[in-house]
Amino acid sequence: MLRGLRLDGVDYSRFRMAEPWALAFPEQRAARLHFVSSAGCWLRCGEGEWTELGVGDAVLVSRGRAHVLASAPGVPPVPVGTCQRSPICENVFAVDGVGGAGRTSIVVSSSLHFNFDAMHPLMQLMPDLMQARDLERHEPSLPHLLEAMAREAQLDRVGAGGILARLADVLAASLIRSWVEHGCGDARGWLAAVREPDVGRVLAAIHLNPERDWTVAALAKVMGASRSGFAKRFVEVVGETPARYILRVRMHQARLWLERDRMRVSVAAERLGYESEAAFSRAFKRVLGTPPSRFRSKEGAGAPT
Repeated sequence: MLRGLRLDGVDYSRFRMAEPWALAFPEQRAARLHFVSSAGCWLRCGEGEWTELGVGDAVLVSRGRAHVLASAPGVPPVPVGTCQRSPICENVFAVDGVGGAGRTSIVVSSSLHFNFDAMHPLMQLMPDLMQARDLERHEPSLPHLLEAMAREAQLDRVGAGGILARLADVLAASLIRSWVEHGCGDARGWLAAVREPDVGRVLAAIHLNPERDWTVAALAKVMGASRSGFAKRFVEVVGETPARYILRVRMHQARLWLERDRMRVSVAAERLGYESEAAFSRAFKRVLGTPPSRFRSKEGAGAPT
């Protein structure tokens, strides 16, 4: 289910701040990961409650909501965009001199783009915050990743910035995987199916072969149930009908073909079994809110559709 997910780190910063300090991060399309290397701090997302982050903890603000990091709740925040940054290497920066004269905090922060947009089923199901300490008991690799990041953040060794950047990417992907497998709350869609092997087999089959003309009978056979029993259980777990779910999966697959692989709209329509490009375009716009030609022409003006 996760093999289509890609995270591209676009910006990394290592903050050294002296108490009292507070940084305001604006809303952005990219997700933002924070790792606390020394001296715990607090995070507030929007107008929500303050969340405490301990030393060695990490949090992923999955949809890039505006938030504040602070040495303590109530400290007036400084916009992060006003901080002076010094390049360490490539897209890795050092930010020093923030705050007062108290003990020093080190926070590694990174912005990461998903290859999925906000309308993708995965993105719609994600919580605003994923905290490592809530997930690491289920993910054996998380403590080791956090320890490695802490060591690199404390040292000024050659290449430390680049290593931190790569570790941040792996950490974010590990948090998402652990949340998918073990996250709590009112999970629906394929998150719920992870804990429902019968429905999970069906969703895995759909995602592995979205081009197939799936029928209720074929999907019921995958589950090993009658057609009526399959349809009822699918809606209970996933929260929508099989036809609606399949349509969304197929249109998101088509978007990847168009945007990533530069596939012609007509080829995508034929590959998904549509009799006409017009019928495919109507279905695509109904699900994603924009015509397929918009994604096909994002790179290179006048590209043929």
